[in-house]
Amino acid sequence: MKAAVIHGPGKITCDNVDDPILKDDRDIILKVTATAICGSDLHIYSGGIPQPRPMVLGHEFMGIVEETGKAVKNLKRGDRVVVPFPIACGHCFFCNHHLPGHCENSNPEHYGPEGGLLTEKGGALFGYTDLYGGYDGGQAQYVRVPYADYGPRLVPDNLSDEQVLFLTDIFPTGYSGIDWGEVKGGETVAIFGAGPVGIMAAKSAWLRGAGRVIIVDTLQYRLDMAKKAANAEGILWEGTKDKEVIEQIRALTGGRGADVCVEAVGFEPDRSLIDRAKAVINLEKGSPKVIEACMSAVRRGGIVSVLGVYPTSYDNFPLGQFFDKGIIMRGGQAPAHKHIDTLLDFVKQGKVQLDDIITHRLPLSKIADGYSMFRKKEDNCVKVVLDPWAE
Repeated sequence: MKAAVIHGPGKITCDNVDDPILKDDRDIILKVTATAICGSDLHIYSGGIPQPRPMVLGHEFMGIVEETGKAVKNLKRGDRVVVPFPIACGHCFFCNHHLPGHCENSNPEHYGPEGGLLTEKGGALFGYTDLYGGYDGGQAQYVRVPYADYGPRLVPDNLSDEQVLFLTDIFPTGYSGIDWGEVKGGETVAIFGAGPVGIMAAKSAWLRGAGRVIIVDTLQYRLDMAKKAANAEGILWEGTKDKEVIEQIRALTGGRGADVCVEAVGFEPDRSLIDRAKAVINLEKGSPKVIEACMSAVRRGGIVSVLGVYPTSYDNFPLGQFFDKGIIMRGGQAPAHKHIDTLLDFVKQGKVQLDDIITHRLPLSKIADGYSMFRKKEDNCVKVVLDPWAE
């Protein structure tokens, strides 16, 4: 089969690899009909999260059931399903507490309570390095889906692949940021990052009754997409003018700051040479500058939701500001299984549109072009969807 294989930083190719096979009675083999490149995939592509051996990437995918293990009774060959990105058993302590990203059984070689940099990680993720289980991902023509009696959801025939594909990750992730922010109605929500997750957070904020939605980004074309797709007010973060961004948010909120700030960028933001030098001196990967901006922009007693990936520790974390302002902070891998049924209902009812952020559709054979364009933000790229079967 054809699959997108990472061979090292900056090198991903469409290779011919062996078809997946059933390894457990709870597995299915899925014929992938649509898949996408996620912003968090770029951390592997850049080398920010290491992956020493070749591996099939991709955790946003859906398709048609090709084969089922003996224990899978809720699915059959020919069913069309969408698959949440965490790999979760459905029965352990954390799965029973709606925390599938912390599943105790899906990542046995690297799992642990510590949450370290290279060991004692959480549960497994599709196509997301050996640290997170080493499972091949869905940027491929076929993929093995473990614990398939728990994760995949049936898709109605009247909905297209593109209408539901983002139920895999970016919509549940954006929604989790708003859910963690305890948005109940009338709040001002400020979202840092107008990429796919940030825009989905903006859509989710309206679904939860937010009174005002502001989105911050360094690129005007992404703010334009956020306005068009999610009716969000935009603030352009230019160069080192981070203080001006904070002042604008405070000016829009009576000087207090936003009720909720959502961090949707991660540890590899646009940075100055000075920021990069500081990271080298401190032996850090990337920068926490966007989290720090959220902590300044949120009001006293407000909530900061961290959706971007942060794999390491950082010196000079503003703990004093956190304490003095009484900030609540939540973050981590989104509990996609917890929200997917509610979010699928939103799509069925026409309360939200997900496919309006797609800017590029490519065959899987053009995977290298897709990753390069997405990372470099070329051609006004916001979201790339891949067809594994197109020539």
